[in-house]
Amino acid sequence: MHSLLWPKHFKSILLACKDRRSISRVHALVILTGLTAHKNCLAHLIASYEGIDDITSARYVFDEFPQRGVDAWNAIIIAYSRKGNPYEVLGLYKRMIVEGARPDSSTFTVAIKACANLMDLRMGEEIQRQAADFGYENDDFVGSSVLNLYAKCGKMEKAMMVFDKMPEKNLVGWTTMVTGFLRSGQPCKAIDMYRKMQEERIEGDEVVMLGLIQASAQVGDIKFGLSIHGYMIRRGFHMDVVVQTSLVDMYAKNGKLGLALLVFKKIDNKTVISWSVLMSGFAQNGFAENALELIVEMQCHGFRPDSSSLVSALLACAQVGIMKFGKSIHGYIMRRFDFDQVSGTAVIDMYSKCGSLSSARAVFDRIESKDSISWNAMIESYGVHGLGKEALSLFLQMTQTNIQPDHATFASLLSAFSHSGLAEEGLQWFNLMVSEYKIQPRQKHYACMVDLLARAGRVEEAHQLIQSMNIEPGLAIWVALLSGCLSYGKSLIGNMAAAMVLELNPDDLGIYALVSNYYSMTKKWDKVAVVRKIMKEKQMKKVPGYSAVEVNGKHHAFLMEDKTHHQHEDIMQILDSMDNDMRSIKNLSTTVFILQDLPEES
Repeated sequence: MHSLLWPKHFKSILLACKDRRSISRVHALVILTGLTAHKNCLAHLIASYEGIDDITSARYVFDEFPQRGVDAWNAIIIAYSRKGNPYEVLGLYKRMIVEGARPDSSTFTVAIKACANLMDLRMGEEIQRQAADFGYENDDFVGSSVLNLYAKCGKMEKAMMVFDKMPEKNLVGWTTMVTGFLRSGQPCKAIDMYRKMQEERIEGDEVVMLGLIQASAQVGDIKFGLSIHGYMIRRGFHMDVVVQTSLVDMYAKNGKLGLALLVFKKIDNKTVISWSVLMSGFAQNGFAENALELIVEMQCHGFRPDSSSLVSALLACAQVGIMKFGKSIHGYIMRRFDFDQVSGTAVIDMYSKCGSLSSARAVFDRIESKDSISWNAMIESYGVHGLGKEALSLFLQMTQTNIQPDHATFASLLSAFSHSGLAEEGLQWFNLMVSEYKIQPRQKHYACMVDLLARAGRVEEAHQLIQSMNIEPGLAIWVALLSGCLSYGKSLIGNMAAAMVLELNPDDLGIYALVSNYYSMTKKWDKVAVVRKIMKEKQMKKVPGYSAVEVNGKHHAFLMEDKTHHQHEDIMQILDSMDNDMRSIKNLSTTVFILQDLPEES
């Protein structure tokens, strides 16, 4: 019997065992014949038990026999790693060191992997140092594990140093770098890494392609996204529901909703996430009705909306002012989900934009553990309704809690001042934000302040503020300044602002219309022609503007210059009456505008 179980036959015998009963028989023979003293015997037994998902028996074998070599240690450590138990892996590794066993490349590789899974950078670096002490500093497998540790912990500079030192960079290393940059919020560097990968003539796998699709969605590079999709089709890559859903997300975020819908329809096994991604794309691109149709359709297909899809639906309700549907979604969330910060903020925003500020405040008051997002949403809601003083009052209440105002809080507050025409209050709190709260102004804060001053006719002050900025002024800032110049006929500053807006090459038709109207006011017809030419070259079409209101549960939409509404004449009479009343209360500006109508390009 002993000759039968000789080591060269032992492994093959165990490999032929596919169930616990047969492995247990071999296990019994090992004990009877005394083969446990052989260095590889325990390791093979442990691996066999782990192979049939019997970690309890594998651990029993390991614990029962004290004469353990490195192979037995590695076998049980690897078994726990495959079971997804990093804590047990590290516990065994520490015990191994204490008992004086000498780890090898496999030990260090799996132990560092466990640290990566736990995001335990300190322990991972300690094991890396121990690996170097044992002579594995330049080991390829240990190096790959260290690379994965740094990438998962977001330490991409250190990851890059490890990667650069690798003598042979394989697909696993490149994949780790691409996905690491993406995970750490650096999609541009992920794409750059892929381009270097191409230069080395290494082809990416499905994991790399998935990461690149997500990177394209984040940076808004539709051309790159299209090229990756085309590459996957040409190379015959398998596109599962995760890849297809990521493609839907990428196309939707880049405004290519037709392509997003096309990919979505090809998904055989749609998930709730697939529906939610497309719904979010429609809502964020302003196609609210399509988004709301999707939430009904997904339920007809047997899918229960998740919190993400419900938030998208609330956004859609806010866009078109359908409060009745928004209320039903609010109730659905309350019945089936925890009312967290994200859903709570979306509900507040929906009620506010549908005109029911009291409902928004009631929801805000019912949120037990308010965070900064909740406070910011309610402050912004007051601002949207032109209630700057109420927004300030709520802000002061917030400062009495243990929640510190952040940059988003001040953006909401300054926006509220801008919508309310409270220029002095805006200047005061802008300065306090810097001096007392130590928050450095960002683009959004400067845009609010420039808009606030420009709306108040203090265009020169707004220009001075821009000149004092320690960051490059963005498009929103120049647009706000130009709008003020248009309103108050400030041509000197306006000429400069209009030139800066065009230099920044916006994609928004409304911005080009603003520039065209400004040049029309200043009678610079050659400039008007230039702007119109740019719009034509960009193939921009003017989408007719519309407003919407819900009355007694019925949704009414009004297109620009549309006279088809059945109560059009009554509405116009009331508007004329309101216009006369406002003129009698306050003299309206006598500034003359020459606003060109911008017809749709055919």
